[in-house]
Amino acid sequence: MFKSSNTTPLADKLRPTSLDEVYGQEHILDSDSLFLKLDKNSYALSMILWGPPGCGKTTIARLLTKKIEGILYTLSAVISGAAEFKDVFKKASENKKCGINTILLVDEIHHLNRSQQDIFLPYIENGTIILIGATTENPSFELNSALLSRCKVVVVNRLDTNALLHILKRAERLLDKPLPIREEARTTLCDMADGDARFLLNICEELFDLKHTSPLTSSELLSLMQKRTPIYDKGRDQHYNLISALHKSLRGSDCDASLYWLARMLTAGENPLYIIRRLVRCAVEDIGLADPAALQQALAANQAYELLGSPEGELAIAQAVIYLATAPKSNAVYKAYKNSVSDAKNYGSLMPPFHILNASSELMKEQGYAEGYVYDHDTKEGFSGQNYFPDKFKRRIYYKPVERGFEREINKRLQYWATLRRKLS
Repeated sequence: MFKSSNTTPLADKLRPTSLDEVYGQEHILDSDSLFLKLDKNSYALSMILWGPPGCGKTTIARLLTKKIEGILYTLSAVISGAAEFKDVFKKASENKKCGINTILLVDEIHHLNRSQQDIFLPYIENGTIILIGATTENPSFELNSALLSRCKVVVVNRLDTNALLHILKRAERLLDKPLPIREEARTTLCDMADGDARFLLNICEELFDLKHTSPLTSSELLSLMQKRTPIYDKGRDQHYNLISALHKSLRGSDCDASLYWLARMLTAGENPLYIIRRLVRCAVEDIGLADPAALQQALAANQAYELLGSPEGELAIAQAVIYLATAPKSNAVYKAYKNSVSDAKNYGSLMPPFHILNASSELMKEQGYAEGYVYDHDTKEGFSGQNYFPDKFKRRIYYKPVERGFEREINKRLQYWATLRRKLS
């Protein structure tokens, strides 16, 4: 009654059966790599494979387990519960008594909370299991330090265009027919996949089923197929990577790169107010008084965005980004504050010198409060040159302006007062 149908996705049909068929990971899989020069027993070390979606983490994990003699169990941290993990540990303990290795492959291991991750520790420690975890998130942030200390972290790279083009050719050989796209559209197709082989092959599957008379151009391909949404999770690693890239591009006075990272974040759905908060920080930390208007521009962007909303308000953010990127840079204010805080913590509750304290009672007058204070406005230069640091505390110079922007003018003022102070001392 029923006809058999092959509904296996192309991505599964094309899954590599040997490490030689894995593209884009030459840094760990090349014949000269240290990773593959490990002897057979070294593969029996627990490891964490870290990389973006669709780069081949699970495939590599499965292929590596073939090099370890033992029984493989595969669980997903997303859908597997505590009972399933305990069942594997029970079987692994029985395998160990028989001298058989147990390899546990855990996909999306970062979805396990800290307590759940701890359950692996004794079984890894006593050699009951060899753990191979796959994660898209930075292990430093998402995995326990105790678990990380027992595993080797292997970075799996985002697939580049060359690797994706190789995968396209494999798909064509497997199905024995060419993709219905022009040569120049092949690169466009790879760009659409954004480093994700699984997404690429899903598009290919649709293209192979097309009833089209002539090969598609790049523009036809873009209009027909949906582009992959860029990887971005506002609460995880990529969020911090991109805001760091924006901040460092601003600090490095690269206007165009700054605009690119801004656009990456906004198009991915980042909260514009979060970006503005970082612009305000950049204005005071990396520009400071080299251009006092930088802070005004950042705050104005905040006000304009709250008034206009999106998308009109995003133009105000772009204007602030351009201003901050092209402004003269100085971290003199940042360093001055940091050093003054350090002294405040290290030297405790030193009293101010008595001559700058108000004598608000007779007792305080008798103790010398306000005695000898000179009112600066009554002097010829409007500057008394008196000491305002605590007594017996050597004078510090915290603020050292750079010879850029408005701080060049501030430096002249400081030198003028320093000269007067020396004359009056």
